[in-house]
Amino acid sequence: MPWFVFYCAKSDIKNRTKHWTHMTSQDKGTGVPAGFERLKRGGPYMANLGDLYCSRADGAIIIGMRISEQHTNMRGIAHGGMLASLADSALGLGLTMHCEGRQSFVTVNLSTDFVDAARPGDWVEAHVDIQKLGGRVAFANCYLKVGEKRILRASGVFAVMNALSPEQLSTGY
Repeated sequence: MPWFVFYCAKSDIKNRTKHWTHMTSQDKGTGVPAGFERLKRGGPYMANLGDLYCSRADGAIIIGMRISEQHTNMRGIAHGGMLASLADSALGLGLTMHCEGRQSFVTVNLSTDFVDAARPGDWVEAHVDIQKLGGRVAFANCYLKVGEKRILRASGVFAVMNALSPEQLSTGY
């Protein structure tokens, strides 16, 4: 995950909520499945990736997005680097949501295995599983899925950092 952090606020922790980038109601006609809400998040790299959505039903953390033509390689399928970015970001988001923004995270290692392809129009979901959140290091896994088809497996190790300051959060980083 890049050096900036994403937030999916659900509680007021020391008045940080007003500075958190948080979920908003989804727009009508976006083709987003029920139960997902649009995430607003900072940083120019991820802003160019496209809209991300979040579902937290039954304690699960799922990050989703619709694949478009801009995400494809010359073969017409989602670019592997784009899918790796989605997995990396989903893992960081999942960790941040798990600790309710009390820490931020930077990627130390990311391992990905590409199993199948995604195509324009596909709804891709990252199903995040937090393995361990320690004082210095965190571990998380996720599968990217199109429907029930697994297309990528990712495992990440993250350095646990202090929460971002209100000033950093207000600038979008």
